[in-house]
Amino acid sequence: MPSYSQLAKKEDAAERARIVQNVLRLRAQLDAEIPPKTAGSTLLLATWNLREFGDNRLEESLLYIAEIIARFDLVAVQEVQANLGGLEKVAKLLGHGWDYLVTDSTDGTVGGSERIAFLYDKHKVFFRHITGEIVLPKEKEIAADGADPAAGTVQFARTPFCVSFQAGWFKFLLASVHIYYGKDVKNDPRRVAEITRIAEVLSARAKKEGESYILLGDFNIYGTGDKTMEGLEAGGFHVPDAIKAHPTDLSKQTKHYDQIAFNLQLDKTMTVFAEDGTARSGAFNFSKSVYPADNAAEYVQFFKPEHQAKTGDALQKYYNTWRTYEMSDHLPLWAELKVDFSTQYLERLIPTATKKKG
Repeated sequence: MPSYSQLAKKEDAAERARIVQNVLRLRAQLDAEIPPKTAGSTLLLATWNLREFGDNRLEESLLYIAEIIARFDLVAVQEVQANLGGLEKVAKLLGHGWDYLVTDSTDGTVGGSERIAFLYDKHKVFFRHITGEIVLPKEKEIAADGADPAAGTVQFARTPFCVSFQAGWFKFLLASVHIYYGKDVKNDPRRVAEITRIAEVLSARAKKEGESYILLGDFNIYGTGDKTMEGLEAGGFHVPDAIKAHPTDLSKQTKHYDQIAFNLQLDKTMTVFAEDGTARSGAFNFSKSVYPADNAAEYVQFFKPEHQAKTGDALQKYYNTWRTYEMSDHLPLWAELKVDFSTQYLERLIPTATKKKG
């Protein structure tokens, strides 16, 4: 769990009490909705787009973010800004048992100077000393319009980040993306092209290297039946239905922006999923506990001066947006994976003839 020492130092007793009550409520929700961590049998993996995550949040928001991240073992974060102040503060709250990796910022208007980060619990997750941003060779570049390469080709709008990790017996490469958004339509051509290309490229690597790949992040997928999802799966990755079941947009909770997809190169007796092939997963709706929709009046004091005098619908509209910059407009998507293959490994050591006799 994160450090709470900063709360003890707060001189405003009312503010301290409010934040403590929020933390307790958040902890209770996490206890109810997220499986407990294990010493080595499972991995709690999550992906979270933290909206424009720089040094731009209240201290209490960073505490809530750290509280959520601490319930997982490994979290991919998108939309980290060039200013790493917020990420560094969250890492400090998480404590010495945690570490993080982060890319440089992506140049260009479309890239938005964004970074991608991985935060991980060192008690559970081992960094295997391999990292890399995925840059396409010229012949694999994406058509700028998503369709005709003759019109010009481009790299990914935001460079994907791939890192090699190990948890328990499970060695894997984890690639995080923030896919091009483009037009407000479910199947923007360049968005479809980016998703398809990253899936194809990583699938080819998985086959060539014999390594397991997990591809996650913000794909800007509207619905699980869209071409965007088809591109991800046709490119060679599998998204369990249990993960597809969870929309991740905060406002209406109808969009499936974020996904966790798998291309696993494991022995057929080994699986990271449950025996029935499903994945225990969810999208954690933090607004049940912190910054709920009906709590605008409590935070007026933190609004910009020109918005503090608003009332009624105008106040509510502003608060609905404001809270997404304190937490996010995305919900963290998570999955619990099995990472203890010791039984399967031992069974493979028994000679076939001996197995038949038994």
